[in-house]
Amino acid sequence: QVQLVESGGGLGQAGDSLRLSCTASGRTLGRYPTGWFRQAPGKEREFVAAITWTGEGTLVADSVKGRFTISRDNAKFTVYLEMNSLKPEDTAAYYCAVGGWATAEQYDYWGQGTQVTVSS
Repeated sequence: QVQLVESGGGLGQAGDSLRLSCTASGRTLGRYPTGWFRQAPGKEREFVAAITWTGEGTLVADSVKGRFTISRDNAKFTVYLEMNSLKPEDTAAYYCAVGGWATAEQYDYWGQGTQVTVSS
């Protein structure tokens, strides 16, 4: 069983930067791709970014491309989401997940989420 814990969320203003972390406890992240999703109130869960287990392959949603970067440190069992030039529309609960790629249905394990709130 993979348990994921997200951290790094918080309050920010437009233009700020935040870095989210997703750390696996128990069994490691293993050789699985890891992804970040977000969900704003009243909206469906949205894909943000994914990374292969080697870190060599990444996919970033068009809505955040050029602003968000996904990376990982397997020695620390951690995947990061660096978020720059934040916008109010980035406000959402951010979730990491293991085992899939660009759609939520592909993923087997999810964290509890961390809230990001961006004011204008």
